[in-house]
Amino acid sequence: QVQLVESGGDSVQAGQSLTLSCAVSKLSFTAYSAAWFRQAPGKEREGGAVIDPDTTKTHGVAVKRRFTISRDNAGNTLYLQMNSLKSEDSGMYYCDLGYYSRARGSLYSDKYTYWGQGTRVDVSS
Repeated sequence: QVQLVESGGDSVQAGQSLTLSCAVSKLSFTAYSAAWFRQAPGKEREGGAVIDPDTTKTHGVAVKRRFTISRDNAGNTLYLQMNSLKSEDSGMYYCDLGYYSRARGSLYSDKYTYWGQGTRVDVSS
């Protein structure tokens, strides 16, 4: 059974940094584009960033120049480095995987097949 386990969420002050991790198991990680989505209370799911197996990256407008997505293909792990956090970055953060031919460069959640339980980020101003 495919497993995606997110970690690293925390409560921080605005301006601080966090690094999220997503450990992936039971599938061929290098066949998948991997993305971070987030959802704030009462709001729709929002695509943050995606990284393809060849490490091509796409960052959403809301997080560009503050967040950086990366992946360790040998270690089957996805990361999100979040700098200069703002209160509007608060929410649940989910790691999603979509087969490369379908999800390549996409920040639309319907392109993704697997996702984890999420990790919570709270940013206070």
